[in-house]
Amino acid sequence: MLYYLFEYLDKNFNLMGAGIFQYISFRAGAAVILSLLITIFFGKKLILLLQNKQIGESVRDLGLQGQMEKKGTPTMGGLIIIGAIVIPTLLFAKLDNIYVILLLITTLWLGAIGFIDDYIKVFKKNKDGLAGKFKILGQVGIGLIVGLILYFHPDVLVGEYVGEGFNVVKSNITSVPFFKDNLLNYENIIPFLSADYTWIIYVLIVTFIITAVSNGVNITDGLDGLAAGTSAVVGITIAILAYISGRTDFTEYLNIMYIPNLGEVVVFSTAFVGACLGFLWYNSYPAQVFMGDTGSLSIGGIIAVSALIIRKELLIPILCGVFLIENLSVIVQVLYFKYTKRKYGEGRRVLKMAPLHHHYQKSNIPEPKIVIRFWITGILLAVLTLATLKLR
Repeated sequence: MLYYLFEYLDKNFNLMGAGIFQYISFRAGAAVILSLLITIFFGKKLILLLQNKQIGESVRDLGLQGQMEKKGTPTMGGLIIIGAIVIPTLLFAKLDNIYVILLLITTLWLGAIGFIDDYIKVFKKNKDGLAGKFKILGQVGIGLIVGLILYFHPDVLVGEYVGEGFNVVKSNITSVPFFKDNLLNYENIIPFLSADYTWIIYVLIVTFIITAVSNGVNITDGLDGLAAGTSAVVGITIAILAYISGRTDFTEYLNIMYIPNLGEVVVFSTAFVGACLGFLWYNSYPAQVFMGDTGSLSIGGIIAVSALIIRKELLIPILCGVFLIENLSVIVQVLYFKYTKRKYGEGRRVLKMAPLHHHYQKSNIPEPKIVIRFWITGILLAVLTLATLKLR
């Protein structure tokens, strides 16, 4: 909103300094600062409100060190994360940008699903929360919306380098890491399938990515500061990739895909980073508040949709490696337990407990040390992700 106000003042009244809102760097910086301030200053008020409403975490005794001390800690803290993302975005981004619209829809959609889940857990005293089939249905719903818009919307374009400049076209290509001339057209994934049906394959892939990443963040959110800190690292990386991919000079130098209108994604991403870092003010060990599914599902959806927008979805296994490993640890644990129970008559486990961070807790490693090591792993994966721009 402020963008349009200052654009009007600059054009009609030549107001000194109003033109600064034309710069992505200024608006991105303003977004991250405002987002941080919102989470830090209003976070305390939200915590007090949640405490007064007795909206606390119910904890099952799994025999983990320090676990029962967390009983009663306010949950639904994801509300402050969502607010700290949405408000700066509304103020500093161009609201007619299709990518910003998609990211806002994703944030609110998955935030609403998470809120319903948390509400059932807290107020209905149902530890299982929202039934899994309804969660999946909600994730599939946003997957359909995002997939169809990214595939068909006329403003979703890419630039093809030709001679002295770029030719902006509608295309279904994406980037493939570690390969020279690293472009993959979704129309070529299934050679015998008519191009008229490529959109079905694309929407299915988008839905799978959003579901996988949002569930990955949800599973990772089991230790104080783990999901928020790891997500902040991912958000910074996405902001850098979006900034580079949205500039013709950088894309030409690096020989990567140019995507018009990505500057607004940078503004959104910096607001996202500010919200995650600000939330750590209260969520770091020992946590004063948990984000709950309200925060974790929306954070995962934001990361997934951002990667799809900047055409870096094939980098998700690297960039979101922490979330991937956490997801896989649960899948492997469950499958191996079922397999051994069927074969030997008793279930056996690969890990002491899944997901992976609980395995380390069972190994008597202090919670803060586990979290910091996961953060370091996330940072290394983020550096590797950025390195793929040249490692081809």
